[in-house]
Amino acid sequence: MATCQRLHFDPVTDPEGVRPARTDLPDLAIRPYERRDARIRDWDPRTTEVAATIAAMVRRRRPDLVVEHIGSTAVPGLPGKGIVDLSVEVEPGQIPAVVELLYGFGFGPQPGPDPWPSTRPMLVGAVDLGGDEFRIHLHVQPVGGDMPRDLAFRDALRKDPGLLRQYADLKTRITRGEGIDALRYTHSKTSWILGVYKALGFRVPAIMPPATIGILGGGHLGRMTALAARGLGYRVAVLDPDPACPAAAVADRVEVGRHDDIEAARRLAAGCAVITTALEDVSLELVRELDDDRAVFRPGPYALKLTHDRLAERRFLEANGATVAPWRVVSNGDELRAGIAELGASLRLTASLGGHDGRGEVQIDDPQDAGDIAAAEILLAAESAAGRPMLLERELAAEAELVAIVARGVDGLVRGYPVARAVRRRGTLVGASAPAGIAPATEAAAIALVTGLATGMGLVGLLAAELLLMPDGTLFVDELSPRAHDGGLWTTDAATTSQFEQHVRAICGLPLGSTDLRGAAATACLLGTGPDREARAAGIEAVLEATDVHLHLYDERRVGQGRMMGHVTVVARTREAALEAARAAAARIRWDG
Repeated sequence: MATCQRLHFDPVTDPEGVRPARTDLPDLAIRPYERRDARIRDWDPRTTEVAATIAAMVRRRRPDLVVEHIGSTAVPGLPGKGIVDLSVEVEPGQIPAVVELLYGFGFGPQPGPDPWPSTRPMLVGAVDLGGDEFRIHLHVQPVGGDMPRDLAFRDALRKDPGLLRQYADLKTRITRGEGIDALRYTHSKTSWILGVYKALGFRVPAIMPPATIGILGGGHLGRMTALAARGLGYRVAVLDPDPACPAAAVADRVEVGRHDDIEAARRLAAGCAVITTALEDVSLELVRELDDDRAVFRPGPYALKLTHDRLAERRFLEANGATVAPWRVVSNGDELRAGIAELGASLRLTASLGGHDGRGEVQIDDPQDAGDIAAAEILLAAESAAGRPMLLERELAAEAELVAIVARGVDGLVRGYPVARAVRRRGTLVGASAPAGIAPATEAAAIALVTGLATGMGLVGLLAAELLLMPDGTLFVDELSPRAHDGGLWTTDAATTSQFEQHVRAICGLPLGSTDLRGAAATACLLGTGPDREARAAGIEAVLEATDVHLHLYDERRVGQGRMMGHVTVVARTREAALEAARAAAARIRWDG
């Protein structure tokens, strides 16, 4: 990381850094911390007193430790959340001992859904000063980490009134005078802050080829992500239970293991610069294990945590201003019956973990249908026995199902693809076409919605949202995926930059590519039929004789009913013409055997 010239400030002094730090200040009682929405308030000079006192408490026990006051409260006149941000830099091996010292004061672990990793933890607490509460974030950073950058940013704000005004205006625009989710507030500032860091001589270094990218999941999405990575010159390692998975043919190595096999994940991480996912049904414990200083995990643990759990996803969507179908949490038969009575007819019961695309789901079309209720009760009993509540939600009569995909880079910049119209059969997505043939205002609203959700997650990579367009033009969010999506398969042949290359660019810190269309496009998925058997495709010549038809086979070794074997994409002058040609081409492929 580049360094920049910084003025010397004694640790936690007055705002201008002209008085030496004191060690004679009496201890403050550290109280429990409460996580709240972000609200902007005027700068309070008492925050410097809190910072100085905490620094004195630490220094009396450990004279070798220097606690710095960073963040908005360290800059006189800068409005912010009012949280006293502190940071102490230590050798990595000293981090556990310093954490124990701070726990002894009464500090606690960081709450919330997206904590800092144990290699650079943030502890939290609160103090009472004159009857007012001041919350504290205390970062314990390893030497060689972000401390020089954080100090340079603070000092630049202290010295430059124009920069300070820009930052204050940005905060006001983000919050609009109201409280918003704290993570969304933080991530909404990313692009501006990174621009200042760059001007100061600090920038997030890109992961350049031939670095190795680790991919969780070797199915068709993992295969196509790997192909895009290889095209840019990267090496690829894949974790999958099947040594002959579709991605195996294009990966440098395959670590065989389930997606909750932590030992296999550790083998995957060895030598990887970044790890990503081609599926969301992956153990969160495994993701936490991977997200450390050995290799960065992108899109990020928080994004996967949200989309891993349908109930957490629903709560996140509502907290971030998205509209979802009426829903209830059900854990037993009584709650199921009460939910059915409240929500009405045409419902869907979904497993909170792993339930999507027809898996772990039961349709309740008629609450009086004994068969529907019995099927729901059987699934509910199995999930309840495992201690997992379920999601019961109303099925909506949508005018169209849409897929909106955006990419968010390390720098916080977001680029969206044209919205696609999805085609489903028995709950499974079997095709998509773009452009979606919707009003420009609706398309802009869809991209803005998904952009806001990606920002709220702090995601780096792709976020795909399955949306329901209602007859009145309202957009409901049905499902999120922090990865490449089948609804974007057409981008490989019809967009300037495919979704797979875009994901690789984003997670590696490279500039995002253009998402412009080369023409109207449609994709038809090639699903297997019949019993499980060796896969031998026929009809390939007939498909490739057609103009602007692009065939993608996934090298699946076996075929069976409903298995995703490949897809066909057609680029044409109109969406309707592309759809017709794609379906005709897909119909020519058959599986002999």
